[in-house]
Amino acid sequence: MSRLAVQQRTAQLRSERVPFVHAEVVRAEKPTSAKPGDEAVVFADGTIEGFVGGTCAESTVRAQALALLDSGETLLLRITPEPKGFQPRPGALTVVNHCLSGGTLEIFLEPVIPAPVLVVHGDSPIAVALRDLARPLGYVLQELQTDHPDDDTHAALSGAAAVVVASHGRDEEPLLTAALRAGVRYVGLVASRKRGAAVLASLDVDEAARARVRTPAGLDIGARTPEEVALSILAEIVADRRRLSGNVAAPEHAQPTEEPAVQNATDPVCGMSVAAVDALLHLDHEGERYWFCGTGCLRAFAADPDAYTT
Repeated sequence: MSRLAVQQRTAQLRSERVPFVHAEVVRAEKPTSAKPGDEAVVFADGTIEGFVGGTCAESTVRAQALALLDSGETLLLRITPEPKGFQPRPGALTVVNHCLSGGTLEIFLEPVIPAPVLVVHGDSPIAVALRDLARPLGYVLQELQTDHPDDDTHAALSGAAAVVVASHGRDEEPLLTAALRAGVRYVGLVASRKRGAAVLASLDVDEAARARVRTPAGLDIGARTPEEVALSILAEIVADRRRLSGNVAAPEHAQPTEEPAVQNATDPVCGMSVAAVDALLHLDHEGERYWFCGTGCLRAFAADPDAYTT
């Protein structure tokens, strides 16, 4: 994959609002196969397009990129077979990888995470305050026609991080139903507990989907004014946002009728029991897959696998 092809690919991903990590080799010592200027993109599922080194370097790049999609930070990654002679520096990480054929690679990793999309339905004072507060927090506001949700509405909602209905009874059910079926992570309804329960009971979805609607929307912070209520809702959305490298809620119609059996694994760094499912943080090393409770343990393992596998 040429540099031009990588640049065209990253431009496409930005326009399609797909999260990824851009990796570029900035320094290489012979006999590494990668050269300065080599580029690649790393996706949230661990897929790599492009070239920044052979299989030994690739596994390290993949592990660190997944951690950066969680933290949003940039990183200068140094991969070397020799652990001596490198001093720790802020924003830089040295990983000792004994399977390298020789030489040292330095790769700059930059996560590209699109701003989250927030759909606010309604013209109530709370809806207005939500829009006003969401903009400086970096949310992209999206307007939808909800009288007759169609395929275009479903596609638009599929890319939303949150949907909040604050219309005081106007066109609530169509948008709530469409958001649940599109698998939107956070779905909130501004209503009293009594009226909220009545609205949920009228939705044409199953009980599991109804239980996903937050009503009254927002954290209980004693909010009274529209601005305070809006603040409580945005705080709940921020608290609820999942890391990009984790699970994404499936559409309501795609949910299995039975929960599949989940095997547990032990985090080799901290010893915690974690679910051994591919959507959670993991790393393959010498033909074996290891799962981790969080990015801290994953990064520690990637820096020195032998310390945790012997």
